[in-house]
Amino acid sequence: MDFDKIEFPYNWELKKGYSKENNLKCFGTFVCAGGSSMGYKLAGYDHLGGVELTEHYSKLYKKNHDPKFFYTQDIREWNQRNDLPEELYSLDLLDGSPPCASFSTAGAREKKWGKEKQYEGHTQKTDDLVFEYVRTIDKLKPKAFLMENVSGLIKGNAKSYVKNIVNQIDKIGYNYQIFSINAASLGVPQMRQRVFIIGSKKSLNFKPLKLDFKCRSIGFEEATKEFWNKGGDSIEKYSIYKQWKETKIGDSHTKRFSLVRPDLKRPCNTLTEAASNIGAASVCHPIYPRKLNRYEASAIQSYPQDFDFLDQNPLSCIGRSVPPVMIAQISNQIYLQWFKS
Repeated sequence: MDFDKIEFPYNWELKKGYSKENNLKCFGTFVCAGGSSMGYKLAGYDHLGGVELTEHYSKLYKKNHDPKFFYTQDIREWNQRNDLPEELYSLDLLDGSPPCASFSTAGAREKKWGKEKQYEGHTQKTDDLVFEYVRTIDKLKPKAFLMENVSGLIKGNAKSYVKNIVNQIDKIGYNYQIFSINAASLGVPQMRQRVFIIGSKKSLNFKPLKLDFKCRSIGFEEATKEFWNKGGDSIEKYSIYKQWKETKIGDSHTKRFSLVRPDLKRPCNTLTEAASNIGAASVCHPIYPRKLNRYEASAIQSYPQDFDFLDQNPLSCIGRSVPPVMIAQISNQIYLQWFKS
């Protein structure tokens, strides 16, 4: 199989629609603004909607995706519902990206495990939401599922969490595989390493997936040059400006590693929500002393250029999202290897 020739455009627009159809139905949890949802649609799936905790991301989702079914609700409460439409109990694929701050490799992450935190105005534990997602799988019993999380999920002491997760998946009757994939190898202009746990019902006897993507590397300049004249928040009045000047193009700051001036010829470093905070250390433009503008960030994250962010900060939404093209590439292979007759 020649993965190098599988292409989904990183620079695209919603108004042009989704051209492919594969007749598979999927549904999302923790959908945020819908990065994953757009990926499934690009790959041809009939994406029915999702579950999202927050009001503001729910508004974004409904504005840009027009879902058939949508629930603004804590997944724990949603899992207790007994009034769901029958269509959600006959899914081909269930998607989920449980909030992952507890497993981030940045900072003393183990100290955060088991503790409650404020998330978008809600108090919750985020390190047990992966297990809640397993309960969702067991509730809906889709033919296949995909769970996305940060690379820290399979590093250090967090491996014990993964062992518990896959044990639960096995108990509810699903086979599983764990993949660590960099978005840059899938045609996304960004070095974003993520872990995917992908599984299917044991009764279906699907063969193991083969995911060995080797798409052409797309550099920062190639992906963003056409948007350099569209502005961006200046950092010259903030302390990070001095540190930005101390940092060479292609490097991160020697002490504030989150402050990055991307290499022009390589895929951009990982975009995080910090990119939306003018004074915070994050990925900045390599040449101009400013944060990335929404168009550059959209291209780097493979977000559609005409996405309607309403009154929300585009860089915050983008930093929290899964790159659509990353999901399009992976879910297309799920279709080709497991479902295409």
